[in-house]
Amino acid sequence: MKTKFGIVGCGFLGNIVADAWKNGLLPDYELVGVTSRTRASAEKTAETVGCAVCDDVDALLTLQPEYIVETASVEAVRAMAVPVLKKGVNLVIISIGAFADLDFYEQVKAAAVEGGAKVHLASGAIGGFDVLQTVTLMAEAQKLAETAGIETHTGAKGFRNTPVWADHLLTDTEKTTVFTGNAKQAIATFPRRVNVAVATSLATTGPETTGVTMHSVPGWVGDDHCITAEIEGVKAVVDICSSTSAIAGWSVVALLRNLSSPVCFY
Repeated sequence: MKTKFGIVGCGFLGNIVADAWKNGLLPDYELVGVTSRTRASAEKTAETVGCAVCDDVDALLTLQPEYIVETASVEAVRAMAVPVLKKGVNLVIISIGAFADLDFYEQVKAAAVEGGAKVHLASGAIGGFDVLQTVTLMAEAQKLAETAGIETHTGAKGFRNTPVWADHLLTDTEKTTVFTGNAKQAIATFPRRVNVAVATSLATTGPETTGVTMHSVPGWVGDDHCITAEIEGVKAVVDICSSTSAIAGWSVVALLRNLSSPVCFY
């Protein structure tokens, strides 16, 4: 019997997951329904791949999915995570920035325990969570100090409509550092841009102690995220450079395939 799943968010990333299912890349799953911020988006995806269109998450839950894949927004995670988990439905989350609020993070963990469900955090535009968590575990076990951070280079246009925007970013001849702080401060400043920073912090030292540096680079296409976790004797570096955000959607597909495989990578 195939595992039923639904999708919340029918934008670019959600359609990557839906199309992957339609094209046979998730053979162990049945996509039962989709919902989105606008019904028109959900209808378009549902018609393309052949599944039900739902007005909201509650309607999607009536189809009894075992997993709900979120490819929508931080706001969507905050609205649905706790009630979905309490119903025993597993979540696959891409908008990890929601968990920069550690109180909410604890509420989500408690809801998962209450409902007997799991929250799976997709690696999104980065990877290497396994080695980052290993370094952090070593630090905890050996009582060693750990430093962790992420340095991002991205195109100047990506900072439009954010608090750091300035016209000169388009004409600068060298990179400009536009933000330095921690992951919690980063998600407050860029609520739709730094899921990767929050994901890094949750895998390592936490949102308040994981450093974040962001650079604007004129003419740069895509993003380059360099993550470092270091303790005495061990330094892990993960560097992901991508010209498209598609890798975030494909990370969800890879996660779902891993969950259904008899041999799992972690």
